[in-house]
Amino acid sequence: MHERIRHEGMLQKRMSAGEAAALIRPGMTVAMSGFTGAGYPKAVPEALAAQMEAAHAAGEDFKIKVLTGASTAPELDGVLARADGMELRLPYMSDPALRKRINDGELDYMDIHLSHVAQHTWFGFYGDVDVAVVEVVGILEDGRLIPSSSVGNNKTWLDMAGKVILEVNSRQPAAMEGMHDVYYGTALPPNRKPVPILTPSDRIGEPYLRVDPEKVVAVIETDAPDRLSGFSAPDEASKAIAGHLLEFLDHEIRRGRLTDRLLPLQSGVGNIANAVLAGLAEGGYKGLTAYTEVIQDGMLHLIKDGTIGFASATSFSLSEAGVEEFTENVDYYRERILLRTQEISNHPEVVRRLGCIALNGMIEADIYGNVNSTHVAGTSVMNGIGGSGDFARNGFLSVFMSPSVAKGGRISAIVPMASHVDHTEHDTMVLVTEQGIADLRGLAPKQRARTIIANCAHPSYRPALTDYFDRALRDSYGKHTPHLLGEALSWHERFVQTGDMRPAS
Repeated sequence: MHERIRHEGMLQKRMSAGEAAALIRPGMTVAMSGFTGAGYPKAVPEALAAQMEAAHAAGEDFKIKVLTGASTAPELDGVLARADGMELRLPYMSDPALRKRINDGELDYMDIHLSHVAQHTWFGFYGDVDVAVVEVVGILEDGRLIPSSSVGNNKTWLDMAGKVILEVNSRQPAAMEGMHDVYYGTALPPNRKPVPILTPSDRIGEPYLRVDPEKVVAVIETDAPDRLSGFSAPDEASKAIAGHLLEFLDHEIRRGRLTDRLLPLQSGVGNIANAVLAGLAEGGYKGLTAYTEVIQDGMLHLIKDGTIGFASATSFSLSEAGVEEFTENVDYYRERILLRTQEISNHPEVVRRLGCIALNGMIEADIYGNVNSTHVAGTSVMNGIGGSGDFARNGFLSVFMSPSVAKGGRISAIVPMASHVDHTEHDTMVLVTEQGIADLRGLAPKQRARTIIANCAHPSYRPALTDYFDRALRDSYGKHTPHLLGEALSWHERFVQTGDMRPAS
């Protein structure tokens, strides 16, 4: 293990996870590595949770504020949530135990665009960062750090934290060295300069993270895998959504709005995204690029077969089979994948310049194209907005996808009025369900409504949506974006009361 820690001073700072966790005190703001289940600290959070539980048993209050890159894993979010050890969490999460505490009102959660987190930290919006806990692959002789399987906000955490705890994880392939691009050219207004990325493969930084060795107070040696979360095979709805989208892209090529190389792809995480990626391979595309956040199994496959020639991201999110594939062929992938800090992977300026095709999931959309990607019935948060807004508002195409119904048909993904809006109608260009595709570009509100109802709504809900829209056209206070305000959220109210959006028969 010592070959991973080549800086003599930091080698002397090795200690147990429990000893390192004891350096974190109640009320601190702790920034931790991790992005979508990759590159998060594996040992310190669990030791910290044990200390919190002991403190609570002794009648002491022990809670901290936790900042990360995005979601992490049960060994971080889960254990701290179950220990009642967080008073604030940001910017994105997916752990069930953490979600329950948030929705039960037991801790505060800030859902933030992922491109904003680093700069808001620099602006001081979240106060001082007391401690950073960051996983790395190794430490060089001069103290520079080899980043792990995610970069996320680690550059900012290392720069801003008063103290730094490093976890050196020998399970992460040492051959990842050279796969990262850490940009140190960002500045605060009014001294900002353009980010010099013209293609997804452009390197603008350096392959290492910097840290002041004097700030490092602990080094922990670990040997543990990332959260290995595989996805099930695409179901029929996901395949149908992918088919509609691929037909749409073919149409755009025929119209001359895209070439057969498309534009850089951004793809959210999940089965629908994997189905779309698989469809690209089946459609015969070659030499595509990706400028995205997360590399999933599906993207590895596309890189391996030449469908995607190069992918830029900030993190991996692989299954056990995906990790095995990556590890066995890391030299191949290192030439075709670049991991950046998330303030650059999600940078609006770069997304706009490259003209990304943004492909993201949603919980629901209303008949005018306002999209809710975070909340059930407007009040219960699922995960968070993540980076979808960074790409949707700035991309060449913003596409939102979902099955048209959920919970066995008890929930419609197309509703009269969205119960929570993450992406307004101004940022939504295309909606896709297994029923079809609604191209909303160039359409006024009433045209959008007719298109969405006809093409995306499930047949069992289409008559009710049509009836609502027709009555709104007749009786609405205003006729530009017609709504029946007393009825617009009645579907959600009925679901909360009965578990079913459909009216009783």
